[in-house]
Amino acid sequence: MNFKELIELDRNKKSTENRQYTFFEYLEIVRNDPEMCKLAHKRIYDIILKKGINEEEKKYNFFNNSFFGIDKTLVKIMNYFYSASMKGEESRQVLYLVGPVGSGKSSIIESIKRALEESEPVYSIKGCPMREEPLHLIPKHLRVDFERILGVKIEGELCPICRYRLKEEYNGEFEKFIVEKSNFSIRGRKGIGVVPPVDPNNQDASVLVGSVDISKMDLYPEDDPRIFSLNGAFNVGNRGVVEFIEVFKNDVEYLHSIITATQEKSIPSPGKAAMIYFDGVIIAHSNEAEWNKFKGDHTNEAILDRIVKVEVPYCLELKEEKRIYEKILGCSNFKPHIAPHTIDIAAMFAILTRLIPSTKVDLLTKLKIYNGEDVIEKGASKKIDVLELREEAGNREGMSGISTRFIIKAIDNAMCECRNGCINPLSIIESLIKAIKDLDISEEDRKKHLSLIQDVIRKEYNKILEKEITKAFIYGFKEGAEALFNNYLDNAEAFVNNDKIKDKATGETLEPDEKFMRNIEEQIGVSEASAKGFRNDLTSYMLYLLRKGEKIDYTCYEPLKEAIEKKLTFSAREVSRIITKSRIRNKEQNEKYNSMISQMKEHGYCLECCEALLNYAANNLWKD
Repeated sequence: MNFKELIELDRNKKSTENRQYTFFEYLEIVRNDPEMCKLAHKRIYDIILKKGINEEEKKYNFFNNSFFGIDKTLVKIMNYFYSASMKGEESRQVLYLVGPVGSGKSSIIESIKRALEESEPVYSIKGCPMREEPLHLIPKHLRVDFERILGVKIEGELCPICRYRLKEEYNGEFEKFIVEKSNFSIRGRKGIGVVPPVDPNNQDASVLVGSVDISKMDLYPEDDPRIFSLNGAFNVGNRGVVEFIEVFKNDVEYLHSIITATQEKSIPSPGKAAMIYFDGVIIAHSNEAEWNKFKGDHTNEAILDRIVKVEVPYCLELKEEKRIYEKILGCSNFKPHIAPHTIDIAAMFAILTRLIPSTKVDLLTKLKIYNGEDVIEKGASKKIDVLELREEAGNREGMSGISTRFIIKAIDNAMCECRNGCINPLSIIESLIKAIKDLDISEEDRKKHLSLIQDVIRKEYNKILEKEITKAFIYGFKEGAEALFNNYLDNAEAFVNNDKIKDKATGETLEPDEKFMRNIEEQIGVSEASAKGFRNDLTSYMLYLLRKGEKIDYTCYEPLKEAIEKKLTFSAREVSRIITKSRIRNKEQNEKYNSMISQMKEHGYCLECCEALLNYAANNLWKD
């Protein structure tokens, strides 16, 4: 297809979409599909629900690829839309999102606005500035009959301009009005109104409800609808959505139109005409400081009573926080190599600043539990209820801390400063330290954040790096791990069943090798008194997996996996220390070093980050 054909195809499509209808044709459309005249809350709810829902996890597919780690918040928002779509009290309430900077409030609203733009057009009265529902043309005394035939409930009244046209242009014959399709557009101000914060000294209600066209006042009386310019945010957002950005930065008097727009579903006309029917979703957002200030003034009770507040906290799950960064980085033109664990380290720091300390576990352990990881202690998973941790923290957790934007800027700075086309956890740590030193925060918070990096993040990464290097050094790590696993499992099963094992090489029957089992168990602190219980738990779990038909390997039981890896890495640690620290290597050492580099490359490292990290390891992990 050439350019001309592409343009003509688009033009023909628009021509078809711009078809006009008689009022009677529209009535038949509604009779065949009553959903055509749904109200705004129902429309948005259906758009989101159309993408599907995971009932088990209570996740809405609409949000899946854009929002991470705030599933509870999204469920609350959807509960609001569901109730409002059923014409509950929420249909006469403002949806208000509150949370720290960069938590995703604006992004949630943007996704709803974009979904409206991509949705099916609505039918509206041609020439109506409010793009209102054509069924409003039906007089009240006829509505009962029309509702019965069409199977719908008709809500709303004609705007002043259409009411004037009905009387003066059509002589009361409402069926002569033309109906057209009208889409939603942010830039075109169709069905999507936006109210930015305005200087309280220069606020003008016309931004919300339109104005009087002064140039026409000499031509028509001051109560004549023809002098009205219905181009305010509420007029524009009728049948769609009106967004109030940083809503409480505005003077409270400026917000009074929200009261009637929500509870009575009507807004003031710019002149002396009657109130105008309004069907739209009002979504507002601001940070918590402004909310607390507004809430503290008892004179604002009328507006507060019409607000459904939904908190939008920061993400507290490591794997979900990583997805946020990966999504944002995927939209940039930065294309450096990113070493394994680089994004993890950045996300780990962000979440640690957001967590509320617990009396049950340290912050790093709490992070791992929130992330769904098993915390191993003395050979067994530490039993800590995540719900108890959340309950202990209360609803303040995630409402403060380092923002996503701060982390992304630190990653961007690391990318800008890299000279070899590669960033790694070390460069991210240095970039974070530099950014925190430049951050405008209290000295106490600065020390706290720097302490987290030096005392928690760096130490945790040292453990991760040591494990990565020693794993890479061991030839056939997985094969060796599987051999140890199978040997241990055979011995443990024989021990538990009070049986003997058969030597595969000689065929003789032997007692379970207690020394071998203890050598493995001691790697994770299993005491001699606890050994029997550990082996019982292991064999019971293996039997459970077999019944479910799941694959069994050395990674399927976390405590044993950790013990086996420690056993293998311990035996290689001394050798890897010598190799990484040796400036002059003999032939054998050089071959092992190159093999280790090759193994690390297979796991996502490049030559530059391999050399940087191995140099760091030699000087920091295995000091004499």
